[in-house]
Amino acid sequence: MLVFDGDCGFCTSSARWIEARLPASVAVVPWQSCDLDALGLTEAEVTTAAYWVDDAGRTHRGHRAIGRSLMAAGGFWGFVGRLVITPPISWLASPAYALVARYRHTLPGATDACRLPD
Repeated sequence: MLVFDGDCGFCTSSARWIEARLPASVAVVPWQSCDLDALGLTEAEVTTAAYWVDDAGRTHRGHRAIGRSLMAAGGFWGFVGRLVITPPISWLASPAYALVARYRHTLPGATDACRLPD
């Protein structure tokens, strides 16, 4: 399952893009529609990053969530996803994800709801 911020236009657009490439069995849901307690997540966590929840219930945050969702898509995107979570690419992917998350309110499709608290 991919958990994202449904109040953020940029996040929603990104989530819909990957959802179109994932098998139908993989849920892509806004955190606002989730039972966060059941997933072992908090509102503070899901408002700052996307999360992937694997079949064993383990959570993967940020660039790892994106990498896992790409891997679940398979094919070329699966290869890209593996790169995202494997050093040395992951060393670049982590700060790149943090930068995008921090400034997502300025990206195409974004709204004021995308702004992270200071």
